[in-house]
Parts: sequence; structure tokens; C-alpha cells
Amino acid sequence: MQNMTEGAIRSHVLRMMLFMLFGMFVQTLYALVDIWWVGHLGKQAIAAASVASNLMFVVIAVSQTLGVGTVALVSQAYGRRDEAAVQRLFNQSQSLSVIAGLVFLALGYASAATYAKRLASDAETAALVCQFLAWFVPAMALQFSMAGLGSALRGIGNMKPGLLAQTGSVLLNMILAPFLIFGWGTGHPLGVAGASLATFLATLAAVVALMFYLRRDATYLRVDFAQWRPDWALWRRMLLIGLPSGVEFLLMSVIIGLIYAVIRPFGAEAQAGFGIGMRIMQAGFMPAVALSFAAAAVAGQNYGARAHDRVRQTFVESAKLNIAFMMVFTLLCHLAPEAMMRLFSSDPVVVDIGGGYLRVISWNYVASGLILVAAGLFQGIGNTVPSLLASSSRLLFFVLPVWWLSQQPQFQLSQVWTLSVISVLLQMCFSLWLLRREFGLKLTVTA
Repeated sequence: MQNMTEGAIRSHVLRMMLFMLFGMFVQTLYALVDIWWVGHLGKQAIAAASVASNLMFVVIAVSQTLGVGTVALVSQAYGRRDEAAVQRLFNQSQSLSVIAGLVFLALGYASAATYAKRLASDAETAALVCQFLAWFVPAMALQFSMAGLGSALRGIGNMKPGLLAQTGSVLLNMILAPFLIFGWGTGHPLGVAGASLATFLATLAAVVALMFYLRRDATYLRVDFAQWRPDWALWRRMLLIGLPSGVEFLLMSVIIGLIYAVIRPFGAEAQAGFGIGMRIMQAGFMPAVALSFAAAAVAGQNYGARAHDRVRQTFVESAKLNIAFMMVFTLLCHLAPEAMMRLFSSDPVVVDIGGGYLRVISWNYVASGLILVAAGLFQGIGNTVPSLLASSSRLLFFVLPVWWLSQQPQFQLSQVWTLSVISVLLQMCFSLWLLRREFGLKLTVTA
């Protein structure tokens, strides 16, 4: 537990960010190692894993809906020192997460074949997508419980248990993946299905470990199944706070799905190059995402304690840190994008497409980071509608123009990347204006 209503804001933000960053680093390391192993199976396997993994954005969208509401309400209750409310919120979030996971499991299996057929560039890739989804769908269903547990712990400023569980899960995943993919020691290689099976087994182990940890008497957050009975009014309140943030990630999934669809005529090389480039970009975005999560918890506790000046200061400190981190990553993607691509593929066409993507898209890294920090502040305050409005602007600035360009005879991949940069810059301006407006409405200024 950590009281973040006192002491230096920057110290609190940095402490939480570093905890989150380490967990994200381990998670992203798994994703990169996973795609590296799958890369040994060929470009169709890379494209299949990339297309299938796009479903992760749907999972993030729903888990964000649950997690953002949990962080906002738990951190505010903890800032008020209302322990009974914290415990009830925690257990209600767990029951809601379990139900969401079961719904996703049913829908995921029902739509897997259609999803693969619509987005894969050829029949072989589509078949590999279905193989990958066989275990990836239940693995992602378990992520809802992981998100619910992690969000409640983040709300009270206790990052260690979730971090240890996540790290152990990723390490187990990295160990299992090559044995299952290539059949080391068993003589029964599972191919791309082995990668997703490793993910499922590792995620299951992490959820079980966290549940056992939280049932101990010494923990602040305690699993109490008697409090799992649905409280519809509380669920509605949590979902109303988290829904706009979840829709934001759903829009991101739609945008990435659109990109896969419009670059489909360029072949599996284009989808593989974009998939690897996007993984590298996600790795570089770890500091910005970690800052967003940290800012939400710090701002939430201070907003609950009515320390409004500290909420404003949380944004300033987080924004400065974000600019520094993102400028370093931008420079790296300008100097050596092809070198990073060659770590995951030796195909010259894949490397060229992915390198071009990274070089162009890197111009919006600072802007994307500021959008994430602003989203964290909206979450901490408990009003994520403005953040959704800013994200929705990309439907106008990116989705419609890209779809129109894809129908033109001179359509090129570089046009997709350029439009993405322009749309993110416009989104940043809109998001920061909305945040300034929200501060004026919700925060008082201490003389």
C-alpha cells in the first residue's frame, strides 16, 4: 500500500512507472521472443500470429473498461481512507471480470474461423490463424481476471504482487514456447498452436498464484466470495467510468484491423512487416503506457483526497517524463529501423516494409505519449468521456481517408503511415484541449 497524497509527485509517478515499466518490459520481451520463435516457421506464420494477436486489443478494450473503473473508484476510496469500500470494490470487480472472460471465451471460439478468413492474406495464413486462436482465445479470457486483480492493486499503490505474478508468467511462457512450438523433448511439434498454448498455461499459472496470495490473512485486499454477488448499481458505476476508455482501445483494434485489411493486397510480406514493426513500436511505448497507468493512480488518490493542485502537478510531471522517453525512441527508429527488424526476420521485403513503417510512424511518438498521459489523468478524475471523444476523432481523420485511398489505383503503403501520423497529431491537440477544459470544471485552485 502506498499513500500518494503526500510527498513529491514526481517520486510517486516515477516509482509506480518503474514498477509498471518492468512488468511491461517483461511482457513485451515475451511478445518479441514469441514472434522470434514463430519467425522460424516462415512469413505466413509471422503474419498469422500478428493477425491473431490483434484480438488482444479487443481484450484490452474490455479489460480497460473493467480496470479503469476499478482503479478510479479504488484509488479514490483509498484516498478517503474508506477500507470497507475498497474491499467491496475489489471483490465486485473480480466477479465482473470472471463473467466478462466467460463471454469472451464463447464469442471468441464462435467467430474464430470468420475472423481468420476475413483478415488473412491467403488460405494458408488463415489456417494458421485458426490454429493459433485455439489456445489464444482461452488465454485471453484469463486476462480479464489478471486485469481486475492488477487494477485493484494499482489503485492502492501496491504493485509488487501483480508484478511478480506477471513476471513469473512471462518467464514460464518464454521457457515453454520453443518446447511446444518445435516439439523439443517430445517429438511432437505444435507449430503456431504451441506458442498460444504456452501463453495459456503461463497465464493460468499467474491467475492461480495471485488468487492464492490474496486469500492470505495478511493481505490488505482480501478475496471474499460472499461479496461476489452482483451489485448492479456498483457494476453500472464502474462500467460507466471505464466504458469510454474501453471503447478507445476497441477503436484502436478497429484501426489496426483496417490496416491489415487495406494492406492485404500487398501480400503476407506486408502484413508480416507491419506486424513486427507494430510489436517494436509497442515495446518502445512502454514508458508512455506505464506513465499513463501511474498518473491514473496518483491522480485518483489525490482527487479523492481533494488535493487538486497535486492532480495538476501529476500531469505536468508525467508529461515532461513522457517527452524525454519518447524523443529517445523516436531517434532510435530514425537511425536503425531496419536493424531492429532484422532481429525478427531475414526476409528483405519484410525488413524493408517494417523499417519504412517505423521511420515514418516515429514522428507521432511524442504526441501519442501525451495522449496516453492525458488519458491517465481522465481516468484518475473518473471521467473518461473526453478521452473517448479525442480517440473517436481518428475515425474522421484516419479511417475514412485510408479507406478511400485504398480504393485508388495508385495506393501505396507509405500513405497509410503518413495519414496515421497526421491523425495522431490532431488527436493530441484535441485531447489536451479537453483535459484543460476538464481541469477547469473539476479542479479548484488553491491560493
